[in-house]
Amino acid sequence: MQTQIISGNEIAKQILQDLKIAVSKLTVKPLLKIILVGNDPASQMYVKMKRKRGEEIGIVVDIINLNEATTTAELLSLISELNLDPKVTGLFVQLPLPSSIKEEEIIAAIAPEKDVDGMSPVSLGNLWHNNKSFASATPLAIITCLDYCSKLTGISLSGKHAVIINRSNIIGKPLGALLLQKDLTVTYCHSKTTNLEFFTKAADILISATGKAGMIKGNMLKPGAIVIDAGTSVSADGNVHGDVDWESVQGIASFVTPVPGGVGPLTITMLLKNTVVAGARNE
Repeated sequence: MQTQIISGNEIAKQILQDLKIAVSKLTVKPLLKIILVGNDPASQMYVKMKRKRGEEIGIVVDIINLNEATTTAELLSLISELNLDPKVTGLFVQLPLPSSIKEEEIIAAIAPEKDVDGMSPVSLGNLWHNNKSFASATPLAIITCLDYCSKLTGISLSGKHAVIINRSNIIGKPLGALLLQKDLTVTYCHSKTTNLEFFTKAADILISATGKAGMIKGNMLKPGAIVIDAGTSVSADGNVHGDVDWESVQGIASFVTPVPGGVGPLTITMLLKNTVVAGARNE
């Protein structure tokens, strides 16, 4: 069996082209406000990438830079102001926040209709109730990869067994809701799971987002499984690695996403797609 690579870069390129056309048809360009607190280099890089991609398709992206000393109360006040501003289409707070800020309060304060990264408890709750809601960008990116595989092979995802190694509010929980909406059978694994290999070998679709480099080996897979690597870690030499041991899964997995170049590029794309959808609702 030849393992096929799912190129997030290529899929994202086509989606961004479609979004650019959609934005050109809107009366008012969507406005995405990104709040960045502090001077974390990685966070600064991420928001710059989001602005660059957004501006390429016609979205107005405004980055609000706040200093490290910003308090929870000050940030909540700003979010309240942006929630009420009719010109603001989407609102995104770059994580992580400084330890002095109560992150959960901040996320919960974002208005659901502007929560284009689907991180608030209301957004997540709506997702589980099958109500109209924005889902987190990374789960949407993973679903997009799976839809790509289904379209390419002509094989439906319905009824397949998906194993998620992650139970976070940002990735695991919303992803499970999205997979259930597509009629998949979903199993969650996490750091306390015993005999992980028992579950991974039973997976038609394995999604790992642990940040532990190379933890998923080929001998842990069911032959022909689709493997989505949503984990990233940086080694001492500065190289980025995924959860999947790339060489050992070749010839065993039917499809696999690379790191970098897999889920990552699609995550930014899904945030922008949600922003365009929010803009279209305001027309």
